Amino acid sequence: MRTVTTPSRTHPASPPARNTAPALPDRPARLSRPVRLARYIGAMPAAPFRMFALLWLALLALPVHAAAVSVPPQPVTSLAAPRAVVALSVAPPAPAALAVPDDLPLGELRLPPGFTVELYARVPNARQMALGTRTLFVGSMRAGMVHALPLDDTLRPLRVLRLAEGLTLPAGVAFHEGALYVSAVSRLLRYDRVEEWAHARADATQPPGTAASPPRPAIVRADLPSEMHHGAKVLGFGPDGMLYVPVGAPCNICRTGPRHGVILRMRPDGTGEEVFARGVRNTVGFDWHPETRDLWFTDNGRDWLGDDLPPDELNHAPVAGLDFGFPYCHGGTIADPEYGDLGACAAATPPARNLGPHVASLGMIFYTGRQFPAAYRGQVFIAEHGSWNRSTRIGYRVTLVRLEGGRAVSYEPFAEGWLRGGGPWGRPAALLMLPDGSLLVADDYAGAIYRIRYAGR
Repeated sequence: MRTVTTPSRTHPASPPARNTAPALPDRPARLSRPVRLARYIGAMPAAPFRMFALLWLALLALPVHAAAVSVPPQPVTSLAAPRAVVALSVAPPAPAALAVPDDLPLGELRLPPGFTVELYARVPNARQMALGTRTLFVGSMRAGMVHALPLDDTLRPLRVLRLAEGLTLPAGVAFHEGALYVSAVSRLLRYDRVEEWAHARADATQPPGTAASPPRPAIVRADLPSEMHHGAKVLGFGPDGMLYVPVGAPCNICRTGPRHGVILRMRPDGTGEEVFARGVRNTVGFDWHPETRDLWFTDNGRDWLGDDLPPDELNHAPVAGLDFGFPYCHGGTIADPEYGDLGACAAATPPARNLGPHVASLGMIFYTGRQFPAAYRGQVFIAEHGSWNRSTRIGYRVTLVRLEGGRAVSYEPFAEGWLRGGGPWGRPAALLMLPDGSLLVADDYAGAIYRIRYAGR
């Protein structure tokens, strides 16, 4: 494994700066009116009328393109948007074929002084990670696979084994009492005795990823919400022994039903389902405070209110039953222009900390190890996947939220450098701490897992 001592720099304790990037593609929904007009024009009987109408259509399309590329910032205190734009429910597009070099440019990553980063493993489309007693498990999104990495005594992977394939968005993995739980949109699967299989295959002569006869899963649930928009579900077992399963809103912005825009919890066997928190647009990362045992989670803000609104959120749920404001309130103070009449921001639980707008804050953990300096212990690390429709890209980094007395008091970069020339070569998606206190970062874009260590004094 190649270890890189990264360039050090001073971290500002302030919201992220705007980065430079080319304008992103037009929003797909903007083309609907011209497409309808083009079909109408094609049906015109006379050629002169068709020529005149096509010229008029071309002129009409110009301002639509300009408006879609450059959206001016809007003040928090005075927010208005056309109803047709607010109602858009456009999912992020599937990524194009990856152009990631085999030799990843780890030297471009920047961390605080004394920290190093190395390539830990190459895992296709790596998303949430879970640690067994001797095995690292890794979910994925569009790859549809779950991988198992048996570890040696130094916590290095022996092989990368394919545990499952052909699943639908198996982004969530959680290890509990010897079994691996995997989410697959509407299904919740359990793989029993999976570590025995992984370590039995670790010394096999077959090429990596082709190990035969993985255990067959038991189906714990097959009736979770099946919508694909925000349909991937991360998993986690809480201090109460319950399994927590978030279900995102099936839209960009809409009024949700009782089982959407929520964090569910249930017993390990799938029974006893209840709503723990609601008003949550789409959380892709959560963890429990190491002392209070309270749940904290990230939440992705809605789209199409401009480059700078609304913020992503870090939320704190000390008790069950709280409402965090979606779809009527964003960031604690921003009434939604279309759904703001469904509730008042004053009635919603405000964020513990507002994060950058559209940074796509995904995985988060509390750092509980002892390898990093004391100033990092008990603090929150967040994987920011990066903006997909903002005119200037931001995110694509790991950030740190510092807590004092149970309050989030600062928000700053920790690891950055996955953006190069305005475009990404990697996208942090999930975080996990190894028993030695080093930090793993899963990158679904580069198909990699990195290991961050502290070696300084």
